[in-house]
Formats: sequence, structure tokens, C-alpha cells
Amino acid sequence: MTTSTDIIWQPSPDFKANSQMAKFAQAMGQPLNYRTLHQWSVTDREAFWGGIWDQCGVIGSKGERTLVDGDKMSGAKFFPDAQLNFAENLLREPDDSPAISWWSEPGKLGEMTRAELHGRVAQYAQAFRNAGVGRGDRVAMMASNGPETIAVMLAAASLGAVFSSCSPDFGVDGVLDRFGQVEPKVFVGIDQYIYNGKTFDVREKLTAVRQGLPSVTLALQAAFHANEPLTAAEGLITTSDHLPGQPETLTFTPVGFNDPLYILFSSGTTGKPKCIVHAVGGVLLQHLKEHQLHCDIREGDKVFYFTTCGWMMWNWLVSALALKAEVVLYDGSPFGRTGKALFKLAAEEQVTFFGISAKFIDALRKTPLKPKKLFDLSHIRTVASTGSPLAPEGFDYIHEHIAPQAQIASISGGTDIVSCFMLANPLEPVHRGEIVGPGLGMAVEIWDDEGRALDVGAGELVCSRAFPVMPIGFWHDPDGEKYKSAYFDTYDNIWRHGDWVEKTQRGGFIIHGRSDATLNPGGVRIGTAEIYAQVEKIEEVLEAVCVGQSWNNDVRVVLFVRLKDGAELTADLKDRIRTQVRTGASPRHVPEVIVAVDDIPRTKSGKITELAVRDVIHGKAVKNVHALANPEALEAYQQIPELQPEVSA
Repeated sequence: MTTSTDIIWQPSPDFKANSQMAKFAQAMGQPLNYRTLHQWSVTDREAFWGGIWDQCGVIGSKGERTLVDGDKMSGAKFFPDAQLNFAENLLREPDDSPAISWWSEPGKLGEMTRAELHGRVAQYAQAFRNAGVGRGDRVAMMASNGPETIAVMLAAASLGAVFSSCSPDFGVDGVLDRFGQVEPKVFVGIDQYIYNGKTFDVREKLTAVRQGLPSVTLALQAAFHANEPLTAAEGLITTSDHLPGQPETLTFTPVGFNDPLYILFSSGTTGKPKCIVHAVGGVLLQHLKEHQLHCDIREGDKVFYFTTCGWMMWNWLVSALALKAEVVLYDGSPFGRTGKALFKLAAEEQVTFFGISAKFIDALRKTPLKPKKLFDLSHIRTVASTGSPLAPEGFDYIHEHIAPQAQIASISGGTDIVSCFMLANPLEPVHRGEIVGPGLGMAVEIWDDEGRALDVGAGELVCSRAFPVMPIGFWHDPDGEKYKSAYFDTYDNIWRHGDWVEKTQRGGFIIHGRSDATLNPGGVRIGTAEIYAQVEKIEEVLEAVCVGQSWNNDVRVVLFVRLKDGAELTADLKDRIRTQVRTGASPRHVPEVIVAVDDIPRTKSGKITELAVRDVIHGKAVKNVHALANPEALEAYQQIPELQPEVSA
């Protein structure tokens, strides 16, 4: 069993006492003890979620009832009588305080006050309203991570419409696989984007997407850079030609707490992406809770998370506007300017909350870059990491070379809940290699194969009680069968998330990978993250992907490694890899076959696609290669001699 006793960050008594979580606990009459507070939050859900509404200052009418049918996971209704508007809550107090700063690889592109954002939203809202957009209609955007995307989303939300986005590096088929299912009335596309030092003109793609969306009645082209707008693609109108110069006063359509706000998409590597529908009130309450209580974000803070508009972390980031924090956006490669771009941004903007991916940290550990020696990062209070498990060495790198003063918040949730099941909090210490604990209001448990909750040990991550940010369903799933199958087929009336997670004696969590990608050699389930943590300690290895291959009526562990330039997979290197895995994890984790590859397939949000690799080596077709950022990488995994039955292992 993996254990860790090293405390890497400890809240001071003053930090605890002055935290917004402490103020919430006091207002609710609860003691300043996180585990006691959490138990109350999942036991008395009506008092807890009602308290979140009040203490976080939600704008709207709460209604008389807080929870109906709370014993039903897929049938519970929170705040069934409430009326509110998501955009109104994010656009509160449209004054001259900063709302958005945005950057790309060359540097800072601009900034926008809350009043300016409010005005831009009003322009889009009038254009959408003139096009007949109303409650329940869909607005889709092929978007870069800039202010126009936020304005389009908020304009749609102000009208009670539903917003979906994807990043502009998707291929035409990948975009249509998503937006074609939701049949938008409005399509907005960005004209160009920058990645790895190159500028990509996507106007031909915009035309092809527009032609593939017969439901669209208004197609707009927004500029990536306000000073360099491109002429309109065929079938689209530029925003400069279409948006009103002096819009009408922005108004907000009241909608129900459980009305749709977002449609997010699963990665879709095993078929067409699932269209996951999230509700207005659930998203708002959950994000307010996580930002204000768990992350201690306050008015005037500067909040950054590296994300694209095809990943749920974009939706999570934007909600910080509701606290009158400034959101700092970056569009481009995180390795822009040889890995320094994000740290330059953090230093110049004096970012207080700095979010990145575990894979980014893993990659930096292989370089000589020590960001704190080059930049003043002393303003950072929290460094957050998600996307994949953060290895103990990743905690060390952040603490030693980025922000020694910062709380390290490894967080985990997903597109399914557009938020977190597990994350840090300001009342408890951070132990290297562990997520601190469950989120308030989230009845997180770890279950074995027989459905028994484990006090300590590894098993399935489940949530045993309903929570407001559960999806309200899947699009085009009228009887709810796809939705129920996705989360409730394994355990009756219990949300099974699909992560293989270890609960430690302290009540912290260590994620070992997706449970459907866990390895099962000799009938013992092990997580791939445990193998990656060891393999990536080897200097020559940049990254790896590990899968199980059916072999001689069992499963054997196959490891693919991408090596540094000039490195070769020699017999000695294989031995060192196996020794590291054996001593750092266990003999059962040791790969039977190790193969070098030039690239590792990943989704658009940067996650390694173990299931796609597993399908390829078993001769199965990957059903939706359009979901991959680099589908050509799969070719290297076909017909590998070491994996063929006639070749001895």
C-alpha cells in the first residue's frame, strides 16, 4: 500500500481562523474541524446547501424547498422552486475593477474591466435575442481561451440558453461529432489561434463546420486578436459587422435551478462523445463552494488555470468571476518560450491562484528549469494540479522550485460533475502524494468489488448521496438509460465514478487511474498511475503509457515509453525501469514487455488515452479518433512484433 507521512504544507492558526471556510463553519454553528464539518455537510444536506446559497451570496429566489427525493441518486431535486440566472451572478457589480487578463505565447494580449465585460455581453445578447435565441436554445462556440468566449457564454446564459464549446484545434469531424448532436441555433467561431509559435488560420474549418450544422440560424466569426481581425469565412459574419455598437440594456432571464446551462462532452475515444448536461444552479453552487471555501478565493484575487475551452476546467475557472476575482486566461502551448510562459504570466499578473496539469509538472521535472529563480512568484497562495494524478515528486518540484509558500492543491473530479469530488481545504495539512480529502457536501467513499466501504485501502470511487452538480442527464437520452448506465449500473442508487482510488489512514486519497484501465495481472487489480510514478523517475523517460494485454488466459503488463532525444531502449535501460517499478511499487507492477514509441496518443485536453492504445494492440478499431489530439500516434502501436502471439514474451 502506498503511504506518505511528509507534510509539505501546513496551515497556520491565523490562516485557518481567517479562512472563508472558518467563517462559513461559524455561521453554520459548526466546529472548526474539517472532518466534523464534512460529516455534517453530507448528513444534513438541506442545511448545508441552503447555507452555501446564503453565505456565498447567490442572486436569485431560493424558494421554499431545498431538497426533494434526496434518497434517490438520479431523482433527487435540489431547490426545485428556485429562480436565478447564471450570468447575473457572474456579472454582479459591473464596475471598473479588473475582470479578465488574457495572454498567448507572445505575451499579454489585453485586459477587460467588469464594466467592459458587461458591455460586451450585452452586445452578444442582443444579437442572439434578435436571432430568436431563448430559454433552452443552444449556442455553440469553437473557441480559443479569450474574453470573447466568456462573453458569448454569459450572453447565452443571460437569455436562459445552453452553451457548449470546443477548442479550435479540433478537426471538422470532431467538432461536428459534438455540436451536431446538440443542434445549436447559434454558432460562433474564432478566426485563428497560436500554438507552439505558429499561427493557424481556421476560417476554412469554420465554413465546413457551419455547412455541417443545418440547425444554425446565426453564424458569427470572432477575432482571436482584436487588433488583427480576419475577413469573414464563407457562411459567417464577423462580429465587428454584426454586433450592435450601442446595445440595449442587458437583462437576465430567470430560469429554474435545474434548467440546463452547459453541455460538456466526454472524451469520446470509445464512440461518439456523450453530451453531458449540467444545470444552472448546481454548477453555480458547487463552484462557489469550491472557489470560496476550499480555494479561499476572494474579491480582487487573480485566478489562473491552464486550460482549453474543450476541458471542464475552463467552465470551472470562469465561475471565479462570481466572487469578483479576476480570471487570467492563456491560449497556446504551456511550453511556450521554453516552458517559461506561464510563470512569466504568473509573475507579471501577480497571480494568487495558479492552476496547471500534473503532466506539465512531470515534464518540467525533466528539465533544468527552476521557475522561482527566474520569476517573482511570491504572490501565489495556491498551486492547483489536476488532469491526472500528481506524483509525490511533483509535489516536491512545486514546493522547491515554484512556490515554497503555497498550498499545493491536488484536485480530482471530472467532466461528469464539472467540478471536484476531492480537493484541498484551508483547515488541513497537505501530505506529499495525497489529495487532502473529500469536498464538502460530497459523500465520497471507496468501495471494494462487493460494495463494501473501505476505511483504508484501494477500490472504486463512489458517491453515496445525491449532490446538486450531478448532471441533469445526457442530451438525446429521453428515458435516461444512457445516463443511468454510465454511473449507476454497478451499484444500485450509488454513483460509481470510474476511478481506482486508495484511501489512506489519514482520510486522504491517492488516485491510481481509471478503474476501466486498471491492470489485472494474476487477478490482482493495480493502477497505472503507480507505474507511471516510478517509470518517470528514470532520467531517459519523458512519459509513458501502460496497458494490459490479454495473454495466455491472463493479462500481462505492457509499457510503452517515449524517451528523450538521443536515448535508446537498451537492455540495461529496460532492467533499470523494471527494477525501479519493482522496488518503488511492487513485483506485480513490473511490465512484462517494454516498447519504445515516438509519441503517446492523448485527448484534446491532454489526457493519455490508455483505452485507445489497448484497443489498437488487441486489433480493435478506435471508434472515434477525432477525439484525439494526435490520432496519427496510434499507427506506431499496430503490429508490434513483441506483442504478437507467435513471438515469445
